[in-house]
Amino acid sequence: MPREYIILECTEARAEGKPVSRYMSSRDKRKQPEKIEKMKYNKFLRRHTKHKEIKG
Repeated sequence: MPREYIILECTEARAEGKPVSRYMSSRDKRKQPEKIEKMKYNKFLRRHTKHKEIKG
């Protein structure tokens, strides 16, 4: 199965002492072997922040 589910976690929330924001997403292992970074909305910080793939 080439598609896998991943967890994206906010990179800025812990530095500011807020709860982390997490999202579920998927990626194709063959087309995108490196870790994913996306701009997603963090409801605790009330703005869009960079979310990186974490070990799931």
